[in-house]
Amino acid sequence: QVQLVESGGGLVQAGGSLRLSCAASGRTLSNYAMGWFRQAPGKERDFVATISRNGNIYYANFVKGRFTISRDNAKNTVYLQMNNLKPEDMAVYYCAASTSVALLSSKHQYEYWGQGTQVTVSS
Repeated sequence: QVQLVESGGGLVQAGGSLRLSCAASGRTLSNYAMGWFRQAPGKERDFVATISRNGNIYYANFVKGRFTISRDNAKNTVYLQMNNLKPEDMAVYYCAASTSVALLSSKHQYEYWGQGTQVTVSS
């Protein structure tokens, strides 16, 4: 079983940037497809980005061109670089892991979750 811990959230002004990290322990990250999701108060947990075991990437339409997902298997860490942040990006961001070899955009396809990190964007 893999344990996931997110970090890097915080308060940023609109137009600013943050880099979220998701550190894995217990298993080698290269064996997992990884995803980022977000959940605003009172809303569903939404897909943000995913990177497959072989490095294929897929983004939600609303983050294309602003967010970048990457993975460093040597550090057992996945990142989400977020640029040009908007107030509507404010949410708790979660990373997730799946043993699937596919690109996964549904939260139901992920087996392991971190505890989340808060991103707050001021206008």
